[in-house]
Amino acid sequence: MNLTRYLCAVLILLSFTVFIAFAKSQPQKLPIINEVPELYPYPVAVENPHQPPEISASSAIVIDSKTAIELFTKNPDTRHLPASTTKLMTAIVALEKCDPEQVIRVGKVVGEGTQMGLTQGDLVTVKDLLYGLLVASGNDAAFVLADSCSDSSYRFVESMNQKAKELKMENSHFLNPAGFDDPLQYSSARDLAKLAKVAVASPLISKIVATKNAVLNDVNGFKIYYLENINELLGEIEGVEGVKTGQTEGSLEVLITKTTRNDHTITTVVLGSYDRFGESKQLIEWAFTNHQWLNPQ
Repeated sequence: MNLTRYLCAVLILLSFTVFIAFAKSQPQKLPIINEVPELYPYPVAVENPHQPPEISASSAIVIDSKTAIELFTKNPDTRHLPASTTKLMTAIVALEKCDPEQVIRVGKVVGEGTQMGLTQGDLVTVKDLLYGLLVASGNDAAFVLADSCSDSSYRFVESMNQKAKELKMENSHFLNPAGFDDPLQYSSARDLAKLAKVAVASPLISKIVATKNAVLNDVNGFKIYYLENINELLGEIEGVEGVKTGQTEGSLEVLITKTTRNDHTITTVVLGSYDRFGESKQLIEWAFTNHQWLNPQ
């Protein structure tokens, strides 16, 4: 009986050894993941692509806007001070809570940092405040919108964080609508790319962030606001259509861009850069030069 069990064990061991040897001799097929994305045309690297540029930015991402395929990443989920890119979330929430043609009487004015030029008592529309917010990057406009489109700026910021959760911005949190530095005010390159995509889906926001300069009047026509976009790439780099700049002492230089060429759109985000415009330009040119967009056969 013991001999029979022994012979059976030997036969099983020999069979297993032969199977392993046979398996190793066969070509191994790697699993195919997302062979054809659900959305197309989708970007693929050209033959013999160039290496992406070396950049000073501590965090960055280049993403195809339609398919969400990432063309380049550098620490994309690292939490970073977002500076005035925060104002994209402020604009989204303001439009959810206020009508663009609603007239607001300016109350307390926050005079720190970049300004639209508001003074207490001004009568301005929400739409013009959004121009001041996104073109001039006005901190004054950010707080007026927050105070006027909610019970308080505190409640408004709560809505900003709720919106971040809805958008699955897992590495983002806001404490103020302007982007002032705070350890609890943070976002990431990947999250900001998501935010930018939602923001420019609004025709009004998309138009505003692509505006190089504007001259606005208050409702009474007595006061003029001269606005100039800080984004140096607008009108200088082919296809650039916005989106938002940011810079504080803590954040260093920040930039989100949307660029469309030949009907293909990419979003570029750089955080903690020492040359946001130059590095964004390098990433844009590298992305379009070294990728082609394909349709499934």
